Amino acid sequence: KQIDNAIKLYMQQKGDTVAGKKIEIILKDDAAVPDNTKRLAQELIVNDKVSFIAGFGVTPAALAAAPLATQAKIPEVVMAAGTSIITERSPYIVRTSFTLAQSSTIIGDWAVKNGIKKVATLTSDYAPGNDALTFFKQHFTAGGGEIVEEVKVPLANPDFAPFLQRMKDSKPDAMFVFVPAGQGGNFMKQYAERGLDKSGIKVIGPGDVMDDDLLN
Repeated sequence: KQIDNAIKLYMQQKGDTVAGKKIEIILKDDAAVPDNTKRLAQELIVNDKVSFIAGFGVTPAALAAAPLATQAKIPEVVMAAGTSIITERSPYIVRTSFTLAQSSTIIGDWAVKNGIKKVATLTSDYAPGNDALTFFKQHFTAGGGEIVEEVKVPLANPDFAPFLQRMKDSKPDAMFVFVPAGQGGNFMKQYAERGLDKSGIKVIGPGDVMDDDLLN
């Protein structure tokens, strides 16, 4: 939805014509399910004969479409999915957004500079979560920080309570958290319900968890 809104806003401000050609947006909702992504991308390429495919909110979706972009020889523009390996999967992929390596590296450096000594990490157990953990940990520990607890949660995980208790028991200064955007609101709700918001343990992490729309 955020990608769609951003595209519409840009076209309102800049127009819908490039080099004399009118741009038409065909919106499909894959519900962040890779099998849906592959099917819809195939339909767009074969039936709608699009010039390129774009969007991709999560890494598995971007990876699912990569072979189709290669076969059809059309660009795949990744606008949100942040795992480092995505652009290696097809010569036709370009990324216009961030990588998790970039955002997690910065957070690791920021934590050290702001006096955070001990961190517990909670990340979803799939490629983006592993990227976030690897690069945060690399920079945080290089600056003298200590990882006191490291928790990986299943990707489809509705209940963070047992993991949050482990984090709390490790008595960190802060928690580094990465979960898919759709789970951020649920995580923060359970964080507050278990009293961690009053424990002095800060929550740090990429924007997937800290998205204003989710927190509000």
